[in-house]
Amino acid sequence: MSESTSHFPLFVDLTGRPCVIVGGGAIAARRAEVLARFGGAVTVIAPTWRGGVPGVRWERRTYRPGDLAGAFLAVAATDDRAVNRQVGEEARALGIPVSVADCREECSFFFPAVCEGGGVTAGLVSRGGRDHARTARAARAVRKTLEGLE
Repeated sequence: MSESTSHFPLFVDLTGRPCVIVGGGAIAARRAEVLARFGGAVTVIAPTWRGGVPGVRWERRTYRPGDLAGAFLAVAATDDRAVNRQVGEEARALGIPVSVADCREECSFFFPAVCEGGGVTAGLVSRGGRDHARTARAARAVRKTLEGLE
C-alpha cells in the first residue's frame, strides 16, 4: 500500500466468524477484546496469554502453518518478526484479511481505534496506519463527542 493511499472504512458483521490472533501480549489482548465484543469467534494462539477476555479460546502453543485455515480475519501480534511475517504470508495466500502489528506494509487492513457511544460506532486509523499518536488523540475526541449523544 502506498503511504498516500486513503483506506476505505469497511464495517463487517463478525458474529460467529472465526478470528485468529497469533500472539499473547498486550496488543493481542486488546485486539481479542474488540473482536470478541463485536461477536467474533476469537482464537488466540500463543504459548502465554495475558488475556482474560471472556469467550476467547486460547491454544497454548506456538503458531504453525495451517492455523489460519477457515479464518475470516487474522492478526499477527507476536514479538517475533519472522512469525508475524509468516502469519501475514499465510493469510494473504488464503485471501484472509490480516493485520500485522509490527509491519504496516504486510497488512491488508489496519486495525482501527474503535469508538462507541450513543448507538454510533466509529473506527479511526491515521493515513497509512503510521501515526498511532494522532489516531489516539482523534479517538479521545470522538469518544468524548459520542458520550454527548447518549
